[in-house]
Amino acid sequence: MSDPIATLEEPDRRILRALQADGRISNQELAERVGMSASACWRRVRALEEAGIIRGYAALVDPARAGLGFHAVVHVMLTRHDHRHVDTFIAEVGRRAEVLDCFATTGEADYHLRVLCRDLDAYNQFLEGFLFRLPGIANVRTNLVLKGIKHGGAVPV
Repeated sequence: MSDPIATLEEPDRRILRALQADGRISNQELAERVGMSASACWRRVRALEEAGIIRGYAALVDPARAGLGFHAVVHVMLTRHDHRHVDTFIAEVGRRAEVLDCFATTGEADYHLRVLCRDLDAYNQFLEGFLFRLPGIANVRTNLVLKGIKHGGAVPV
């Protein structure tokens, strides 16, 4: 199967850039911005959604204003990489609202989590009541986020 990004036509790229900048834009305004008719624009957006290129639409929430002032990047190493431990870790982390992102990576840590909590006490509860209790956890290292530099970057289409 070919790379969908490589096969995108320029009108699709213009649509994606515009929607990433403003996901609440009306179809009529989107069509005007990208230089096509409203019906053609609507068909292209639907095709991008059906192809899974557009996965959904969401509001960007300010964590601090929503009461989530503790932000950390958590590096997790597993004791073993057998399917049981890996599958359990992935399933359980996927269920936790505190975990915004989880990446399996190369390097020293096996997984990197981006975690938001109300405060240090809530983070400690996350660690002791959840993460440390998962089977196969060898080591957990936390880096506190002091300040955000760049957020929600658009996919460079």
